[in-house]
Amino acid sequence: MLRRLSLLVVAGLAAATLTSTTAGAAPAVPAGHKPPTVRCEFTPTPENPAARPVTVPSAKALAKGTVDVYFVTNYGPFVVRMDRANAPCGVASFVHLTKSRFYDWTQCFRLTNSARLGVLQCGDIYRQEEGGPGYKFPDEVTGKETYPRGTVAMGNQGPGTNGSEFFVVHSFANIPPNYTVLGHVIHGMSTFDRMVKAGIADPDQDGPPTRPIRILKVLTLG
Repeated sequence: MLRRLSLLVVAGLAAATLTSTTAGAAPAVPAGHKPPTVRCEFTPTPENPAARPVTVPSAKALAKGTVDVYFVTNYGPFVVRMDRANAPCGVASFVHLTKSRFYDWTQCFRLTNSARLGVLQCGDIYRQEEGGPGYKFPDEVTGKETYPRGTVAMGNQGPGTNGSEFFVVHSFANIPPNYTVLGHVIHGMSTFDRMVKAGIADPDQDGPPTRPIRILKVLTLG
């Protein structure tokens, strides 16, 4: 029953998103022209094997256009518009993991709401910063990145360690420009407001949510 409800919510979000963006949709690639691509370096990490069955993505990634990713959580849904031009390898990896159902029925283990950092961190299967996809890839940053409310970016444990971890900025993030920006939330920021209001089980406002935050389903179009 819950799975059916989740799919119905995602379908409704997809319909609403498509309706609201059709007029501004990017033109199709002209006949006979191939969309631009880049080559990505997805490196297997046998020392940190995949937490769920998933292959290493194709090294060839689209470098133009956007893709909408639909999330259903136990606090409500939200939609992220990811920018292939800004982070072609990061977006390709995220879409690959989504289509592999890597993020379905997972838990977000870290929520922060401090003067420096207000984010929800997700994408780790076992616990915070443990349980990745069995591969890593380089950062896609220019050094000019900022992270305002609604930004979705890759999490990492140092340069070139991107995997499945990501974070969503629910307020602001005063952090160095070391994190690849995948895109921005275009629907559903109220979902994060509810998560923050429910509280954080840490006096420093940086730790596990008081009530577990679960990603029930993730789908993508494109």
